[in-house]
Amino acid sequence: MNFALILFIALVVTGGIWLLDALVLKRSRDKDAKEPMLVEYAKSFFPVILIVFALRSFLVEPFKIPSGSMMPTLLVGDFILVNKYTYGIRLPVINKKIVEINDPQRGDVMVFRYPADPSLDYIKRVVGVPGDTVEYRDKKLTVNGQPVPASQNGTYSYVGNGLSYITAMVYDEKLGDHRHTMMVEPGKPSVYPPQVMDFPGRENCSYNAEGEGFTCKVPAGHYFMMGDNRDESNDSRYWGFVPDENIVGRAFFIWMNFDDFGRIGTTIR
Repeated sequence: MNFALILFIALVVTGGIWLLDALVLKRSRDKDAKEPMLVEYAKSFFPVILIVFALRSFLVEPFKIPSGSMMPTLLVGDFILVNKYTYGIRLPVINKKIVEINDPQRGDVMVFRYPADPSLDYIKRVVGVPGDTVEYRDKKLTVNGQPVPASQNGTYSYVGNGLSYITAMVYDEKLGDHRHTMMVEPGKPSVYPPQVMDFPGRENCSYNAEGEGFTCKVPAGHYFMMGDNRDESNDSRYWGFVPDENIVGRAFFIWMNFDDFGRIGTTIR
């Protein structure tokens, strides 16, 4: 569902009714006549819709985390806020950038439109920026030939798909200026080659047939994304690079989780 488009249509309809009444219909009514109910509703809802549309389009947008691909950073049920202007000001609905501000940096947690189906919003961490060479082998991440620092920090257990109980190894990782946690499951391959799609720019990547890893060169104007739950994430390893025009914004704050009130007010690292 394109909620931005729905808001825009509602804004145009209510604003149009209000304007039509002010310029045409009002003149044909008696001064003491009551406003038609449709006009009354339009005048009441238009300012509210305008404020919501402006806030959601240019400042912050709320999202709910639907999967565990970003665990332990983000949990299923987290309600988050996404900064819409960090990476530039974009026209709502068509998502065309009109003002350049900042570019995504390695380590940012970013919301974007899924390249294979732009009607879906995904959230992952930026691992590679334009021009980077990203390598992931034997669960070790390397960017431009430099190993990404990671130190073990305990374990994390949770119930996965099919009610299976999963215990993963947690690591503190440093990508660019960002320090965050990520986790991997011992015994699982770094990538499942049969699941790799034939995505645009696929020739920029090479995969080991045994699933030991891959290497990708990030093309200009694109980004390479991975989930913090490395072995349970459907990310750029499988469907490729995220173009700049698909960017929605940077996730920065957890404002609600009805299953764990202790997460309320947490800054996303």
